[in-house]
Amino acid sequence: MAPQADQHVLRLVKRLGMVRPVDLEAHGVPRSRLYELADAGHLERRGRGLYVASDHAYSENHTLAQVAKRVPGGVICLLTALRFHELTTQLPRDVWIALPEKARRPRLDFIRLRVARFSAAALAAGVETHTVEGVQVRVYSEAKTVADCFKYRNKVGLDVAIEALKDFLGRHRGGVSAVVKFARICRVERVMRPYLEAIV
Repeated sequence: MAPQADQHVLRLVKRLGMVRPVDLEAHGVPRSRLYELADAGHLERRGRGLYVASDHAYSENHTLAQVAKRVPGGVICLLTALRFHELTTQLPRDVWIALPEKARRPRLDFIRLRVARFSAAALAAGVETHTVEGVQVRVYSEAKTVADCFKYRNKVGLDVAIEALKDFLGRHRGGVSAVVKFARICRVERVMRPYLEAIV
């Protein structure tokens, strides 16, 4: 059993879900204490600079929580967002993340990233925040992700984009207006129009 002071730190880690040393320093806990708790087996290291409680409850989206902690300015997009929203049968091996056009490419030692560069307007539009294992994960909405797939059809495949559009419209009757809104932002309205007309 950890001492009382350590119990406070462990409760904090459990509440935050996944922590970096800087997260605990903001609560007055030095990083040396974090390392000591990891060495004692109370915390687990989940990649460079990421820790969880030893009894942490992992979910199928654990990797997304890790990426969100390490790349807070990014947004989960394209194939990974499709998978998150269950709009595809694809099982992407990489995590797709949207970043500003001139942002530095992140390097993660434990996860393969596919970076898509978005303009400011496209980057900001349609972002939802989901809590995954206590971590705030930014993911594009279903409609925005469908439009993004048409914009990046050369990367993800036109067949994947069409499948996502069909699945989205099958799930959301009246969802055409939402897709069209994001198609305009992504400048793919003309590209998508024939597929929308064929499906609707």
